[in-house]
Amino acid sequence: MPPLLPPRLPAHRMARALARTHTPLGDRTFISAAAYKLAQKQMPKMSETEKVALGCGTVGFDRDIFTGSPSLQHLIGTYTPKLTTEEQAFLDNEVEALCKMIDDFKVTNEKDMSAEAWDFMRDKGFFSMKIPKEWGGKGFSTHCVSSVLAKIGSHSFDANATVAVPNSLGPGELLVRYGTDEQRSYFLPRLADGTLIPCFGLTGPHSGSDATSLIGSYGVVERRGDEVGIRASFDKRYITLAPVAGVVGIGLDLKDPDGLLGSSGSEGFTVALLERGHAGLNMGPRHTPLNSAFMNGTVQGEDVWIPMSCVLGGQPRCGFGWHMFVECLAEGRGVSLPAGAMGAARTVCAGVGAYTRVRKQFRVPIAEFGGIQEALARAGRESYIILAGTELTNAIIDNHEAPMVLSSIMKQSCTERGRRVITDGMDIVGGAGICNGKANFVGNAYMSMPVAITVEGANIMTRSFQIIGQGLTRCHPHMLPIMETLMSNDKDAPSKFMGGVAKMLGHVGANFGLSLTRGIGATVSTAMRSSSAYTDGDKLLAYHEAQLLRLSANFAFAADVTLLLGGRLKFEELLMGRLADAMGSIFLGYATLHHFHRNRHNVKGLEALAESALLQLESEAQTALREASENFPRPVGAIGGWIMAAGIAPLGEWMRPYRPPRDSLTQEVARLLSTPSAVHAMFAENVYLADGGVTGENRVAELIKAMPICLEADTILATCKKTKREPSAQEAKVLALADELRNKLVQVDVHERMGPLEQQEGYVRPALLSTEARLVQSLPSGAGGQRSAAARA
Repeated sequence: MPPLLPPRLPAHRMARALARTHTPLGDRTFISAAAYKLAQKQMPKMSETEKVALGCGTVGFDRDIFTGSPSLQHLIGTYTPKLTTEEQAFLDNEVEALCKMIDDFKVTNEKDMSAEAWDFMRDKGFFSMKIPKEWGGKGFSTHCVSSVLAKIGSHSFDANATVAVPNSLGPGELLVRYGTDEQRSYFLPRLADGTLIPCFGLTGPHSGSDATSLIGSYGVVERRGDEVGIRASFDKRYITLAPVAGVVGIGLDLKDPDGLLGSSGSEGFTVALLERGHAGLNMGPRHTPLNSAFMNGTVQGEDVWIPMSCVLGGQPRCGFGWHMFVECLAEGRGVSLPAGAMGAARTVCAGVGAYTRVRKQFRVPIAEFGGIQEALARAGRESYIILAGTELTNAIIDNHEAPMVLSSIMKQSCTERGRRVITDGMDIVGGAGICNGKANFVGNAYMSMPVAITVEGANIMTRSFQIIGQGLTRCHPHMLPIMETLMSNDKDAPSKFMGGVAKMLGHVGANFGLSLTRGIGATVSTAMRSSSAYTDGDKLLAYHEAQLLRLSANFAFAADVTLLLGGRLKFEELLMGRLADAMGSIFLGYATLHHFHRNRHNVKGLEALAESALLQLESEAQTALREASENFPRPVGAIGGWIMAAGIAPLGEWMRPYRPPRDSLTQEVARLLSTPSAVHAMFAENVYLADGGVTGENRVAELIKAMPICLEADTILATCKKTKREPSAQEAKVLALADELRNKLVQVDVHERMGPLEQQEGYVRPALLSTEARLVQSLPSGAGGQRSAAARA
């Protein structure tokens, strides 16, 4: 069934018509000037940081969502994630070899990786995947870097974090873009061959999410003899790889009180490159992020002399650091962190899915229990959302785009969904997930996931104001031009402002109309759609594209209504958080359709998984928009909430048709994940499954191998029970093998000695010593010595 939509043309035709209607108004100088001055007063003050952020990165599909009419066909025709032969070979060989030499349990306990692993990562280019080949790097695509990080993350969070930083915040990528010829010639080959491990020093004790405040990290331009340089003091923390890095990029707030910079450079955020051993630089003390072992620590210095040759990009780039940082931030936020969540999600779907078939309770595989099915299906659809979003974002960045808003959505949404997936996985495996050891394949990811939630812009901050704050100003088709006229001293600014307002009104009217017509069509099509309609891939695509187009118009209209708050909107984080939820769900819905369109003919059963994921995303978006209208801030709340509700659902609950997946669909998704299906294989595709490494075994691989055997054994038992017969000799062998595998794979690790104290020769646990002493005291006179000798024996 084709999408139930009106043509897209009326939207911009209406905007042009309204613009023509308001042109005479723009010519009325008095009215235009008065409206212009009033708007200037309402406009919040914009910091230099915000002004820079508006000019960084690119807009693309995020802008399409704000128009209210994004195009799935544009996504399908423009973005295709793919690996080259060289990149696939790196995944199949070097990444496999690295995972094989890492004992994740040992790494966690000893809080470091082996010298062999460190040397392998350096020698094989794991730290230089984004450095161009002409400088000795790998020159890999974003999709390749993401795939490498996801595969490593499926086995070891610490190794994933170690490889991620040099390939996101660098400063390798910053050097490629902004370094001087001398800096590139010196640093890039040394970064590429692993001689220097890099880190980036930005965060300080008083500047967590407020990255540009740089409190406690400052520099003053001074002259020493014939040399102009910087006297700097800084206090950085949470710096990943700092304890082992050979070079650090330091973010400083630069001041030039004597005007020594002249016309070359300016005050402000500046990045300096300092090698370990630089006079006054202190790198080494470590943090312990929860139970993780990846290197993370402090970078400090007091009155450190920094020559201008150490400023990234040289003196002309003084004050240009925020531009550099923001433009490169998309890689870490939009790629590296979602890739880590993807690795964990794949492991849960592949390993925990198989575990539910292997593990029995009450003589029944736990895969048959409704509670387990609910958690497993939820983990499956969340994992599919992460997978789809990751692949689309990788393709967008490989298309030479730097989507700041989409990157923020990916960081916040994928890490949060990854946390949910891991939590469901832990709940399913139960005791096997809380007992540490080599057999526990989810415990470390569970303990490490809060790190991903926190770093590179905490999720609360990202959701509460960054996504919509930047989205409204940068991605809205008319907002930025209006803001530019309000900041302009041009004599024609009032007239241009009124023209922009006319376009804005056209945008509001168009999306109000689209919300109404698409809403009626979406509601009718949902009511008429059977619960099993997802079995037809073509109908699934058409139906959900129509729903996402309706929700996009709803979102665009709701975003316009929030502008009634004027400058106050900047501080209404509850409202902006809900709009961020809606926008994130819409984008990930399109990503899910994009992935389904590309893979539906190759993955049997993908329709059920895609249907489940899309129903959840549509329900999320609908809920977020409803709550936004119901909680519109006062005193504008009454009218603003009414206008928003009237646009997105004028007939009330009847036009809010989206509901979470039905139980029958949940059971089908759980079945696909707990049996040897193509969907299960899709998730297992980029998970480390080899054995024979330092651990000698791989619990996820063993579970996947055991799953079809246990399923066959269950079928045999059911058949024998139904036909009231004993199993044949061949069937008995299958049953015995399944029992053997089940007995092995439900075991958890036990440890004779744990912790550094118990490793000491002759150490006895204090509780046992105390017990012995109390028993001796309670015995009759003369019996204590015999008791002690027996106990020691």
